[in-house]
Amino acid sequence: MKRRQFIKGSAILGLGIVQGCQVTPNSGMYQDQTKRKIHRILSADGVDVGTLPVMRAFAGNHLDHVSPYVLFDEFGPVNVNAGSDPLRVDAHPHAGVTPTTYFLEGTGHHKDSLNYDFQIGKGDFMMFSSGRGAIHMEESGLQLYDEGGIYHGFQIWLNTPSKFKFDAPTTMVHRLEHMDTIETKDYWIKVVLGELFEAKSKIELLSPAFYYHVKMKKDARLDIPTNPEHNAFVYLINGELEVEGAKVVKKNQVVLYQRGESLINLYSKGEAEFLVLGGQPLDEKVYSYGPFVMNNEEQIRQCMKNYQAGLMGNPELVNR
Repeated sequence: MKRRQFIKGSAILGLGIVQGCQVTPNSGMYQDQTKRKIHRILSADGVDVGTLPVMRAFAGNHLDHVSPYVLFDEFGPVNVNAGSDPLRVDAHPHAGVTPTTYFLEGTGHHKDSLNYDFQIGKGDFMMFSSGRGAIHMEESGLQLYDEGGIYHGFQIWLNTPSKFKFDAPTTMVHRLEHMDTIETKDYWIKVVLGELFEAKSKIELLSPAFYYHVKMKKDARLDIPTNPEHNAFVYLINGELEVEGAKVVKKNQVVLYQRGESLINLYSKGEAEFLVLGGQPLDEKVYSYGPFVMNNEEQIRQCMKNYQAGLMGNPELVNR
């Protein structure tokens, strides 16, 4: 890849589409005085990033309700045949943002200009804290190449607070022992980031955020407490969920909540799987150009100069 080229799919582009909400006559939801009100329900759009098909829930928009997150992609599920060419996003730069990758199924291969080259798999959580700038390449992993299988997970970008934008970049992979789980007769929750009930993630962050992977059983109810001053949103992976106002949310839809109350009330008539994310809004201006997420235009121009000068690394070496 020539240094001047950017992966088009890595740019912050596109808007979610508002979908009509189905109201159920026989609601399984109960009322709670401290429940969060829904701001909006969106549907993810299908886009291609490199050779990888993704569902994009938001990308640089709706920041008042999703910050400190800035981009949300679900990749797959894709069935990968053994021996086939990897699904791949060629080497591309990032700065001022932390792309996180979480695998539900399959394996991935990450290589970057920080001399990290590793395989990640089901249940792993990777944070590529790009800081002042670094380059990485992503593709489906060696085990999928050898054995085939399903490739499925999420790449979700955490914005970096302004005072850390030009810190040195780092890459961290967190395995199961860095996260915590909760299991009851009605639900299973993996606390990837933050804390919930008695469970707490060991992963350190630059600003408060939470990231929960939830599976609910049939006829189950769940109240998720949140800081009323923080943002919160829900993305449905599979099944259906009833949410505030007796609205029914379906696969690949995202529920954006208003601030001001604590509890996210959820009911699943059948089995459901979803993510719950949010955190403290950064309350800072966001300027973005593709994979660069900064606070003003001058910083964006500096990132572009640094990339062109090779200060973020050599994409040809990362692609090898």
